[in-house]
Amino acid sequence: MLWRLLVAATVALAMLAALALAFRLAHGNAARALTERLEISAQSRVQTLESVLAKQRAVATVLSDDAAVLQALAEPSPANVSRVSQKLERLQEQTSSAVIYLLDRDGVAIAASNWHDPDSFVGSDYSFRSYFSEALLRGEATQFALGTVSRRPGLYLSHDVPQMGEPLGVIVVKVEFDAMEQGWAQAAETTLVTDAAGQVILSSAPQLRFAPLPPIPAGQVSARRAVPGAGWVLWVRAPSAEAVRAALLAAGTVGFLFTLLLAGGVSAARARTRAARRAEAERRYRADLERAVEERTRDLTAEMRERRAAEQRLAQLQGEMVQANKLATLGQITAGVAHEVNTPLATIRLLAENGRQMLPRDAPDLAPDLAADLDRNLSQISRMTDRIAQITTELRGFARKATGELGPVALKDALDAALLLTASRRRAQDIRLVLPQIPPGLRVMAETVRLEQVLVNLIQNAQEALEGRPDPEIRIVLQDDGPVLRLSISDNGPGLSPQIAAQLFTPFATSKPEGLGLGLVISQEIARDFGGSLTAGPQREGQGAIFHLDLPKAA
Repeated sequence: MLWRLLVAATVALAMLAALALAFRLAHGNAARALTERLEISAQSRVQTLESVLAKQRAVATVLSDDAAVLQALAEPSPANVSRVSQKLERLQEQTSSAVIYLLDRDGVAIAASNWHDPDSFVGSDYSFRSYFSEALLRGEATQFALGTVSRRPGLYLSHDVPQMGEPLGVIVVKVEFDAMEQGWAQAAETTLVTDAAGQVILSSAPQLRFAPLPPIPAGQVSARRAVPGAGWVLWVRAPSAEAVRAALLAAGTVGFLFTLLLAGGVSAARARTRAARRAEAERRYRADLERAVEERTRDLTAEMRERRAAEQRLAQLQGEMVQANKLATLGQITAGVAHEVNTPLATIRLLAENGRQMLPRDAPDLAPDLAADLDRNLSQISRMTDRIAQITTELRGFARKATGELGPVALKDALDAALLLTASRRRAQDIRLVLPQIPPGLRVMAETVRLEQVLVNLIQNAQEALEGRPDPEIRIVLQDDGPVLRLSISDNGPGLSPQIAAQLFTPFATSKPEGLGLGLVISQEIARDFGGSLTAGPQREGQGAIFHLDLPKAA
């Protein structure tokens, strides 16, 4: 009897020890699995949040270099401001941002995507916001705060709008995370995002927002991940009851196994088979999680690669637009060049035939008169050949792609080349040309081919405006009284209509049936690259259009 009690006690103690050991091991494994799952979930949510922030930062960066935005800050006319507001409204819908608005140098909103709403930001003063002052100082800034009008929390991404090294204003993109927080709220875990000060700014539990990060409650497991480039930390917390349940299940399983062992070896074998199946299920579950993380990582990597490729394509397209405009201009002057080439060629051919006819067929010596005529014809042939060479040389020089490097360029040479390339149409229309006295040594900081392109474009526009006008005249005036000289090109044509003048430097806006509306836009960009500007003078009653090209003088 005593022996039976000792055996029973030993079995009970062994069973209790096995149960305790099984509970501890199972709890540890389940806790580790839960922690790994939380870390994977945190990493996935950080990648999603990082993707949203990168997309909205790209919006602010692209807008900071937009020509329409620069024009609105430099000349805040109603037309310029309205055009920017409409562009911001379209971008807001396409990028899913909360609102996009443009602040001038004083922090006052002059354009916004909600310009037509009753609570529009236009006219509001945001100079007190840190994202405004920091963007002026450092170029860009971020701030998470409540909206002064909407009273909705969101992240403000700001970027300065520079011109010649000085900020003209600030572009601001507000991002709201309501949809993301609602998605987090549907999960079993609690998700929190804290800023650099440890304050909760995003949460699946809205009541925790704008409060210090609460300590981890008893019986919960936590994982954290830093949000790159934002100074934020994302936390994912979940109850550890799942691990306790797994541990209790494991302890019960061990007890059941002991019971089965006592009952017989067959039951024990079946229990081991079930344990092996559970282990395989866990392995497959982890493998599925790892595969999901790898697929998500590949997707994000591909998205970043596509974004970089898109940026490279954008830069390439901008360069090709400049080249396309040059080729379009070259096409317009081809007829004139052909005329200039065909006329000398016809003269050469005629004089050559005359020379052959003047040569006696049978006499060994030439008559004096015939010799003189032959000499004159040959001289004329030489002059025509020189003229062809001059025209084709200028044409080849104009067709070459610009190098993009700035240096001293003789203004007189560039203007002479542009006048030569546009001479045929000017002679056909009998246009009077009034030119200034330009010193041969006067040089500007530019690039020869692109400067000739701008001058050709302005002269051609003036010639086209004089089509069918009586007593056509183009006047070019030079003002050289400082570090920046001004070349003004005017005509006595009909001038610019108010509609065309309002969108003069807008891409694809043109009054010409066959025009692209890119010539003045690209010419303005080229002038800005030179450190100068291209502007249209004010319209005056009974006078034609006038354009001012300002260029920095070379030292």
